[in-house]
Amino acid sequence: MNYRMKFLPILIGVLALSLSLSSCLKDVCDETRTFIQYDPLYAGYDQIRIDIQAESPRELKNPGKLYYYEGYLLINEISEGLHVINNEDPENPVIEAFIPIPGNVDMAVRDNILFADNYMDIVSIDISDPLNPILIDRQEDVYNGYYFQEGRGFHIGYNETEITTELECTDPNWGNGWFLQGDILFANEAFDTSGAGGGFPATVGTGGSFARFTLAKDHLYVVDQSTLYTFNVESGTPSLVSDFNVGWGVETIFPYGDNLFIGSTTGMFIYSILEPSSPMFRSQFIHANACDPVFVDGNKAYVTLRNGNNCQNFTNQLEVLDVTDIFSPKLIATHQMENPHGLSKIENKLLICEGKYGLKTFDASNDMEIRSNILNHIEDIHAYDVIALSLDHVLVIGKNGLFQYDATEDDLQLMSTIPVSRN
Repeated sequence: MNYRMKFLPILIGVLALSLSLSSCLKDVCDETRTFIQYDPLYAGYDQIRIDIQAESPRELKNPGKLYYYEGYLLINEISEGLHVINNEDPENPVIEAFIPIPGNVDMAVRDNILFADNYMDIVSIDISDPLNPILIDRQEDVYNGYYFQEGRGFHIGYNETEITTELECTDPNWGNGWFLQGDILFANEAFDTSGAGGGFPATVGTGGSFARFTLAKDHLYVVDQSTLYTFNVESGTPSLVSDFNVGWGVETIFPYGDNLFIGSTTGMFIYSILEPSSPMFRSQFIHANACDPVFVDGNKAYVTLRNGNNCQNFTNQLEVLDVTDIFSPKLIATHQMENPHGLSKIENKLLICEGKYGLKTFDASNDMEIRSNILNHIEDIHAYDVIALSLDHVLVIGKNGLFQYDATEDDLQLMSTIPVSRN
């Protein structure tokens, strides 16, 4: 018998088995998954550097960061501008106007001058009359993270669309949490696209723990993903005096006393501002890769770490640090959380936003027992960031709107809500 003919039945059998196994594997490996598709958006200078004028009030649709100043609230509508809210009566807040600022995410206010990001620029706006803002200065091309493509303009962000698709195990993207196809990004969960000296004291506002803009000692301090920018604002408009790299994955900045506490995905950095125009590195506390807002009170720093696509880890916890010696911060305690975001502290009450898990209030008088000393848990809101102005005035912002509480008692009392529009 011919050698080839002899082994032909065996070969056919092997091929049949292989095809059968492939079919089984294909059945096992197929998966239907829902992704968020991010299509790149582009804009030219004429769409970015617009004349800034107040518009009629808008409903909240996609709220971002929150800022309090002199009885007013500024709520960022992500990448679009700021809602101006008269909050003289916290039980009856009134949206009075909307200030369009393309690309806006962050803001700070000093002596009625609003500083805000406008994509690659920083604008200064006189809000002495919040209903009639006046653009008084523009610092151009501060941020260099917006690349320009000829014929399309600056890459300014992404348009999000939820899609459902089937992936096979042979697909190189099978099992990935996110991937690129050309310049289109696909992800299986949403990405976060985000004192004074001399004469009379300056009046400054209060931002949350997610702030990237902060004011101290006649200076505006701004961070992007890797750089700390220092502007002298004594004259009322910013003058850049320094900018330098502080590492990668920078997310937040929090001023306290003579120091800046900078949160990043790799740790917390401390910079001295004894010389306000020349921040000086003092120390770093390294932690697992995770998103990292910071709040400082006295000699304690409270750091929340959470997971997610942007955060590159599976850690969800609160860290309490002793920062008595700014040259050598020390870990005091670690407490497991659900998905901690922004935080604030007033007296011994520590308020932590847990994203879709709501808002929690803890008794923080004993650093080692914080997690077990929960005072209140509001579960029916999405909580992104919190500002505790006083025990009787707590501001919370999240995906479903603004909430104001009286925290005098352990059981927080809701004073008012501005909901997100469902249209």
